[in-house]
Amino acid sequence: MAKFVVFLRAVNVGGRKLAMADARKVLEDNGFTGVESHIQTGNFLVDTSLRSIAKVEQAVGEALGKHAGYDIVAIARRPADLTGLVEAVDAVPVSLEGEQSRYVSFCAEAPTAARAAELEEWDAPGERAHVIGKDVLMEFALPFHTAKLTGPKIEKVLGVAGTARNMTVVRALAQKWGT
Repeated sequence: MAKFVVFLRAVNVGGRKLAMADARKVLEDNGFTGVESHIQTGNFLVDTSLRSIAKVEQAVGEALGKHAGYDIVAIARRPADLTGLVEAVDAVPVSLEGEQSRYVSFCAEAPTAARAAELEEWDAPGERAHVIGKDVLMEFALPFHTAKLTGPKIEKVLGVAGTARNMTVVRALAQKWGT
């Protein structure tokens, strides 16, 4: 069995509601074991006989989407990937002045060099992006809800982005489930 950390996109917004207890049961009913969740925003640890990240993403998205009645995007990482991501983020020097917040947008595929460069050249006051493998570190020196560097912008440049998580959550998951 292999372990994966799975992030769901926007499962509890816009009037949609997916209870994490229900989601855990649906995943268990669909062959996943050792299912754990972390907070109510769709962060799961699962054990599975599937070996491919793409197959895990597809299986989780399909099972939960069928249960919820709407499409669910699932992005998976191996636990060690989270530990490595936190280390990589910590190695990126803070590049903005003022109070900072950092988020990671988890993407389905690694961007080409040209697409990564396009995103890293993003030039809006108080916003910066750094591509780290498949993921994007977003730095903000302004309130997150006012940022222009959002999931739709990242998707426009890179393709399917799963979801963004604050680095506080990413660190907690790396400590809890990372290796």
